Amino acid sequence: MLKRVFTAPDPGRTRLRFAARAVLGIGLAVVVCGLAGHSLTGVVTGGLAALLALFTVTDATVRAQAVTTALLPVVGLPVLAAAAVLQDQPVARDLTFLAVVGLGVYSRRWGPRGHSLGVFAFMTYFVAQFLRTRPEQLPELYASVVLSVLAAAVTRFGLWCYERRLPPPVTPAPPAGTGLARVTTRQAVQATAGAGFALVVGQLVSGERWYWAVGATWWVFVNTTSRGETLVRGFRRVLGTVIGIGLALFVAVPAHGQVPVTVLVVAVSVFGIFYTAAVSYTWMMLWVTLLAAMLYGLLGVLSPGLLALRAVETGVGALGAVLAVALVLPVTTHRVTDGWIQRALRCVHACTAEAAARLAGAVDADPAPMVAELEQLLARVRLAVAPLVHPLNPMRARKRRARQVLALLDDCAREIRGLVAVAADPEASHDARLAAACWRVEAAVEALTGGRDIAVRTTAVASEPALAHLHGLERALAELAAPLRTPSRSPLVGA
Repeated sequence: MLKRVFTAPDPGRTRLRFAARAVLGIGLAVVVCGLAGHSLTGVVTGGLAALLALFTVTDATVRAQAVTTALLPVVGLPVLAAAAVLQDQPVARDLTFLAVVGLGVYSRRWGPRGHSLGVFAFMTYFVAQFLRTRPEQLPELYASVVLSVLAAAVTRFGLWCYERRLPPPVTPAPPAGTGLARVTTRQAVQATAGAGFALVVGQLVSGERWYWAVGATWWVFVNTTSRGETLVRGFRRVLGTVIGIGLALFVAVPAHGQVPVTVLVVAVSVFGIFYTAAVSYTWMMLWVTLLAAMLYGLLGVLSPGLLALRAVETGVGALGAVLAVALVLPVTTHRVTDGWIQRALRCVHACTAEAAARLAGAVDADPAPMVAELEQLLARVRLAVAPLVHPLNPMRARKRRARQVLALLDDCAREIRGLVAVAADPEASHDARLAAACWRVEAAVEALTGGRDIAVRTTAVASEPALAHLHGLERALAELAAPLRTPSRSPLVGA
């Protein structure tokens, strides 16, 4: 796990810049709130608002990111008011919290913007429980949220807008459907049910820190689709929290509110959250736990007993998520994995056709955006298949077949990248055999997505680079037929 974090590829040092900018933006927000004369509660609220503004907004273009950032206070401030007004009305407070959970997950159907606004709304309500917000504090906290989102925006779109120099990311849309057939709808129901369980049991464990359990359930559902993905994420959340608590016992408890040490550790924790989020959920949760411990120390309530309670509440929340995905409108790993694999295979064909058109002399043919989309789709395949290749998965045959599928899809991507690189060469010429090879790739994709076998062709090594990549792509697609075949007794993924 440690090796993966520090050896994971970081093209263009994007993760490094993402993390460094977060420290700058959140630091600026905290300074602005401090200069405005806000209390410690206001400064903490502002810092967390800036963190969310920099972390959750993931629209494809800078313009869309700016619009989403501007909408964050529009969603967050009414939720903050509701949380403060209902603080002394437990039943109404709890029911409203569950409504925020359900609507926050349901909003993912509207893509990255809906996801960002849903997360911001939930976390605003969560932070109000964390800080025990009262109605008389609202004017100050409103100012903190607005100033901090502005500070985050100034950092993101003014001081350090590295996205302007990068091609816009391609984010594949979630699987479609209507009603309960739509994954986001089913997840909204699941998350609400899981959060309800976490809320009730969490309050039995602690009448003061019950919201930790609800938060754990919520974050287990973020960026997951199937039952298997949610189970793996729940395990990783608990593991990261436990490791983070162990670290907090050696760092946060001895510091206990010492401002210079707290500022330093908080900055390191923020950097760690943003730097590791894309490669290891366990590591991200480690840093989140350490950050929370430092904030509790700053508020003067940190103790080993409080850290132990956080571990228990996190376990309750993870259990709530597990029970919800297992018993309430389950979305099977097979359904999700199959959908993403089929979309990746169709993208392989589209990339091939576009590259062939470029080689044939079509000046308007550009396979580069499709290659970027293929990379995003393969990332989703890896996430969907993660439960099958997890070390704790006892089903060795399925694990072996899942790894074979991932390896062959990576082979397809490598051949596609090579083909596109050849097509980008202005001196590359069209070979008459390319059309036949592209047709065979199309037939192979249709056979795979239709559940039919593909005959493995034995082809002599081609001297033409583009043809060599196409032949390699054919072989990888043909070899995918066996592990993707799903007879009733030994499917690649379980129901």
